[in-house]
Amino acid sequence: MEKFDPENFVEGKTEELKRTIGDERALVAVSGGVDSTTCAVLTHRAVGDNLVCVILDDAFMREGEPQHVADTLSKPPLKVPMKIVDVREQFLGAMKGLRDAEEKRKRFRETFYQALSQTAKAEGCRILVQGTIRADIEETLGGVKTQHNVLEQMGINPVERFGFRVVEPLVPLYKEQVRLVARFLGVPREFSERQPFPGPGLSVRVVGEIRPDKLETVKKATAVVEHELLQHKPSQYFAVIIDNEEALRRSMVIHVQETVARVLNVPSRNVHVRIFRDRATGVKSGERRYGEIVGIKVQTMNEATHHADIQNLISLQKRIITENQMVARVFYAVRDTGEKKPYVIGIRAVQTRNFLTAQTSRIPWKTLNRTAEKVMEKCPNVSAVYYDVTPKPPATIEME
Repeated sequence: MEKFDPENFVEGKTEELKRTIGDERALVAVSGGVDSTTCAVLTHRAVGDNLVCVILDDAFMREGEPQHVADTLSKPPLKVPMKIVDVREQFLGAMKGLRDAEEKRKRFRETFYQALSQTAKAEGCRILVQGTIRADIEETLGGVKTQHNVLEQMGINPVERFGFRVVEPLVPLYKEQVRLVARFLGVPREFSERQPFPGPGLSVRVVGEIRPDKLETVKKATAVVEHELLQHKPSQYFAVIIDNEEALRRSMVIHVQETVARVLNVPSRNVHVRIFRDRATGVKSGERRYGEIVGIKVQTMNEATHHADIQNLISLQKRIITENQMVARVFYAVRDTGEKKPYVIGIRAVQTRNFLTAQTSRIPWKTLNRTAEKVMEKCPNVSAVYYDVTPKPPATIEME
């Protein structure tokens, strides 16, 4: 395979963008992730002030993120002018009451493009430039999940539906190639090396129904998890939130309990198993499926959390999912208050090259314990913190 040359790519795409956009005004939405940021910087290099760069503050970005991204990209060396468009109420209203992951993604996509359509009309833009990459197309067409930025490949005509045509300069590239382009363009490391953030933002890390307090809790937990796990350099790492409600699956609970006791060589009376009411997205035979989230807590004789080796936990989840086809995720408790509070937090950390497959990161227990402790300090409505030990497949990287 021919080695990818970011300089040749940038030169070729710059000329192509000049021809494609010409003297028209174009709009690009920037989230601060490497894809959208690189797309904006590349297109701005090609067409200059004919590009209008906006950040849609949809309520699902990290704490303080919209203003930080706008301030950083507007300053030297990039000098890409940014505008923040407040669409929080529009998005929260559209997503209210939805529980199903795919319904939420589709509703987000529709709302996202309606907001962009309104912004494009206000700015006099008839072209939308977006940072769709190769993996987005492959996952959507492969049935794994609907990426919010995939339109024409799904048979949606953006000119008819939203009033603009779409230009996608990064669509031939995978994530690591996008990073090479970002580095060549001089994008600050904060953005070029940034872990991927889903297009629908934290909406896909709020499992089940999105409520204001639930969203605020996962924002606080996200800040803690990203700060504490950074030193271990996972490819992607974040917090997810689940309602602290269980499904009635007694036979499955007993079966999992016996499996855990056998694999970890601990007394079954020390094993506590929960099947959460909310379900998560998994992958089987290349296609998306929904499955149960299993929460496991193993205690020592003095009722402390049993620190099983992470590799053993990865082997355990494989056994559980192989024996229980309805299970998509296996969570292992790091800290548990034992109290009935509204939510539980999951920590997700994976290693991957192309984001089409991923392995569970072997984060040290010391880090997991410190992270869980800080999450509970910041989030008093959280009952327990778990570590997600499920690779991709059988789980997707994101919860939804």
